[in-house]
Amino acid sequence: MAKKKRAIDPLRILLLMDRDSVPPETYAELPEEERHKFRAEVDVHTHLLKLGHEVRKLGIYDDLTPLRDTIAELKPQVAFNMTEAFRDIHLYDQHVVSHLELLGQSYTGCNPRGMTLARDKALTKKIMHYHRIRVPAFAVFPRRRKVKRPTRLAFPLLVKSINVEGSIGIAQASVVHDDAKFEERVRFIHESLETYAIAEQYVEGRELYVGVLGNLRLRTLPAWELRFDKVPEDAPRIASRKVKFDVAYQKKWGIMSGRAENLPEGMENALSKLCKRIYRILGLTGYARLDFRMSPQGELFLLEANPNPHIGRSEEFAESAEAAGLKYEQLLQEIVKLGLNYHPEILS
Repeated sequence: MAKKKRAIDPLRILLLMDRDSVPPETYAELPEEERHKFRAEVDVHTHLLKLGHEVRKLGIYDDLTPLRDTIAELKPQVAFNMTEAFRDIHLYDQHVVSHLELLGQSYTGCNPRGMTLARDKALTKKIMHYHRIRVPAFAVFPRRRKVKRPTRLAFPLLVKSINVEGSIGIAQASVVHDDAKFEERVRFIHESLETYAIAEQYVEGRELYVGVLGNLRLRTLPAWELRFDKVPEDAPRIASRKVKFDVAYQKKWGIMSGRAENLPEGMENALSKLCKRIYRILGLTGYARLDFRMSPQGELFLLEANPNPHIGRSEEFAESAEAAGLKYEQLLQEIVKLGLNYHPEILS
């Protein structure tokens, strides 16, 4: 007689998210273009409930008192962290995690030190350069200072925020070919996002994403590729805001993501080793997605390290996990397990 599969022990889970990302009661009635804003939170909440867990949602904005009060009342075994900012400041999300650590509360995703190193795109690149890991040439442009391109930084350049995630502020106009457009785009980032700007070498080639799961023992997921099937040859192929979230735009230009095929011999293995090395150098834990450009010559350039990437069911991370044999609910359960098994002292 076959052994009955052991059910997952139910947990009390506090699902943390940005206040503006808390799905409204009328979510199902919203137009498609509005639902995407809440899709990841809805997916995670729905499937944690399907796993049998007790889940309470909490939106965070500018006050940690409700967080402390809810933890004291609910006594969750783990907080599932989906916050991306505090007081609309993206660099502050690591402080929410630091607060959880000081309270002795287990949580999912990356630790605060890893988030600090990875959220700052320039700091990540400096660390990679020290470890002889290839990154695009770059320069940082602080706010309220004269904008002048270093002569060593050759066009074309991609200009974006130094720390805002989710491709916010990235558009076709982000790729610039002369000083006038360069200065205009840097000022746009300064004024619209109120952050420093980073300008980096635009690398022609294939855009690859690799997911990593783990604290000490690491598992890499299959390489995923963002494809631009109908985009004109002379147009920059970048993961702009429209590319990521505008369904009509995606259909028009044949933009889709899927498992990377026809990679050079040995590239999958090389990517896996490189990703584990980068993950450990940055002190990441939980789960992360590493973004690369592979040049026509097969050179890999790390573009960004993304701790706590979007994990909606239709996002690259979850799709890649499914290709590796982890169904969506299994992925969420693995993330919860990693959170329960993480202890800050493992990094000391």
